[in-house]
Amino acid sequence: MRANLFNQRISLAANWWAAALCMITEKTIKRIFASFIALWAAEATLLETRAQSTLPLTNTVSTPEVNLGSDKGSIWEKGVGEGFRSTTYSFGLSAGATYGVSSFGSVQAHDLALISLSYGHMLGHVWGEGHWYRGNLEFRLELFTGAQFSPSKEWFVGLTPHLRYDFATGTRWIPFVDAGAGGTATSIGPPDLSGTFEFNLEPGTGIQWFLKDNVALTLEARYVHWSCAGISNPNLGLNGVTGMLGLSFFF
Repeated sequence: MRANLFNQRISLAANWWAAALCMITEKTIKRIFASFIALWAAEATLLETRAQSTLPLTNTVSTPEVNLGSDKGSIWEKGVGEGFRSTTYSFGLSAGATYGVSSFGSVQAHDLALISLSYGHMLGHVWGEGHWYRGNLEFRLELFTGAQFSPSKEWFVGLTPHLRYDFATGTRWIPFVDAGAGGTATSIGPPDLSGTFEFNLEPGTGIQWFLKDNVALTLEARYVHWSCAGISNPNLGLNGVTGMLGLSFFF
């Protein structure tokens, strides 16, 4: 009897624990399953929210980057030949010769050979939009040196500020007009010049052919007059026509 009673108690206890374990296991599985569903739903919502917020941000950021990339380094306002940006500057190296004329007061014809180094900077944006004279005003500073080879061998060196107007043609051919006035030191003397220091006047015109977007071949012709403005005598002056050929690099 005692053994049977003990066995019945053990059996009842085992059944109770089994039932409890089943209940706990069922509840736990349901909770775990519900937790997984909740986590999956939260992750899906988060990914969707990130995708929606990232797409406008990407578009917003990428558009200015593309624009900046296309504008960076350009010397032109709207394309090649459409006028220079106001920040554009240039360096040029040219060589040429002056054919002297014994006129306008000069007794002798002075033939010269020279080289020049120049710096230029645009003075603002394109002028004259919608007109035939549309273009840019440019300040230039030219350092030049060379020698007279006829009628005698002499030296000279000078520095001349210029104002140049570059026409915007919409092509790679950019014509210009130019005028400069500066000073020259030279060993050329009488009968036309009197001292080491002379003033120079140099009106001219020319054209630039852009081989690349920022590199141009420059051809220029200018009238040259040197004299001392009556500071000393003689002051007949040196006169001639100068032709120059060079390369200009724009930045």
